[in-house]
Amino acid sequence: MNRVEVPPTVDRPEKYGNSTQSASLDSLPLADRQSPIWLVWYNRASVLRLAMWAMLLLTLVVIFIPNRYEATTRVVPPDNSGNAAMLAGLAARNLGAIGPLAGDLLGNKNQGAYYISILRSRTVLDRLIERFQLQKVYWDRYMETARRDLVKFTSVEEDRKSGVITIKVRDRSRQRARDIANGYVEELNRVAAELNMSAAHRERVFIEQRLATVKSELDASSRQFSEYASKNTAIDIKEQARAMVEAAALLQGQLIAAQSELQGLEQIYTENNVRVRSLKSRISELERQLQKLGGTESDLATPAPSKDIYPSIRKLPLLGVQWADLYRRVKMQETVFELLTQQYELAKVQEAKELPTVRVLDPADIPERKSSPKRMLILALGAIMSLVVSSAFILVREYWNQLDPADERKAFLNEVSGTIARTTRRLRLKARARKLPPTWGDKP
Repeated sequence: MNRVEVPPTVDRPEKYGNSTQSASLDSLPLADRQSPIWLVWYNRASVLRLAMWAMLLLTLVVIFIPNRYEATTRVVPPDNSGNAAMLAGLAARNLGAIGPLAGDLLGNKNQGAYYISILRSRTVLDRLIERFQLQKVYWDRYMETARRDLVKFTSVEEDRKSGVITIKVRDRSRQRARDIANGYVEELNRVAAELNMSAAHRERVFIEQRLATVKSELDASSRQFSEYASKNTAIDIKEQARAMVEAAALLQGQLIAAQSELQGLEQIYTENNVRVRSLKSRISELERQLQKLGGTESDLATPAPSKDIYPSIRKLPLLGVQWADLYRRVKMQETVFELLTQQYELAKVQEAKELPTVRVLDPADIPERKSSPKRMLILALGAIMSLVVSSAFILVREYWNQLDPADERKAFLNEVSGTIARTTRRLRLKARARKLPPTWGDKP
């Protein structure tokens, strides 16, 4: 059987006030006693008590909220528009509505929006997350969640008038906030350099590829030339030919002189004379050396290298043709390689000049003061909200107490709450029974 609740009147002076207050309240009209303002004022002690408990809980929560520090850096994007920006500005002034379209056609694009898009790209976010291990910092399991947290704690804004981009990073650590803000600038320069497709960059890439090809061809030609020269003992055909001709002429002169001397000795001495035999042996050796230097007809028919240390004079012209061809090829590759190397260095310098590098106006420093939370503001708003919620609770409670017990809504809610209470009690008893140890009479 449901108990009938009595509305807050003078019949309950022990709860809402003393007898003097109850007597004075009875003198008020019924409309005033049932108004929300009157009910809140009449139950002001309960409202203040509930508000104080709410403020106590809120104070504990606010105390344990970690401080966050904000590091700020400002950068100026490079201005690569040049004369195109001036022409686009004239077009925008003279052509009116179609001026922005003409500016885009002339190449005057918003550099700030381009670099802000790079800062918000997944590539930059992933590099920063991996660099500072932000998944562990934010307690995130997935990379996508870490990206959302990093974007939530990062603010990127552009000043339309000056074009300065401001990057603000909030973090629980002062040093990490500064490092992440400066890391944004570093990754911006890195990605911008990777995406650079200027004429100097394309020229540098082309010369680099061509230089690698020429280097491989030069290595192959040099290897082939050295193998040919080593196999045929053809170090320098021109110098070798000159040296061999001079050596042959010297031997030929010595041979003629020896033959003349032999003829003179044969008129004086017999053939068995020691000097005659010695001079004949010398002449034979000189003829053999001349024949070795000059070569034979068989050397022309056998292009393969002989067992001699140096090729013969007859073979030098044949070797000189291929030797000169290989030598000319090597020299040509060396000349091309030297020219490409010079052009490659110039292209790198030109690319470095045209490289779009943002200029740091204000580097991020370690923040001295916290940026959040605003504890006094939270407590002030919490005090107001606790008073409002407490007053609403009192009004709802009084409205509930004034409802007729036979009301269907009240009966339904009482039945639901009773069912929930009985179910909770039954589950609690079952859980407690499972934790109790078995007695002697129970079976295992």
